Amino acid sequence: MTFEELEQSVIAWSDARGIIAHSDTKTQFVKAVSEMGELADAINKIQIDKISDGIGDVLVCLINVAHMLNMNLTDCLAYAYDEIKDRKGYLNSSGVFIKEQ
Repeated sequence: MTFEELEQSVIAWSDARGIIAHSDTKTQFVKAVSEMGELADAINKIQIDKISDGIGDVLVCLINVAHMLNMNLTDCLAYAYDEIKDRKGYLNSSGVFIKEQ
């Protein structure tokens, strides 16, 4: 299944369960943040299955947010990539990205 097909399946799943009708971008964003916390815990414990599930859960919430705004994740990712693709710099030993001017 392509990413776009998976995205449409998530939207259909969310719609069938009333998530689209009874939620909004703010509640889906808060849910995404909650899922990020679970993902962080799984990463700290190096629980590969839970990491995979956590990444997927965050994506489900972001798909819902994008859909509610008449967007999709592929276009959002393309937009973000277009912003960074020519950016030059490096990640220092403290984990800070230093942009070249």
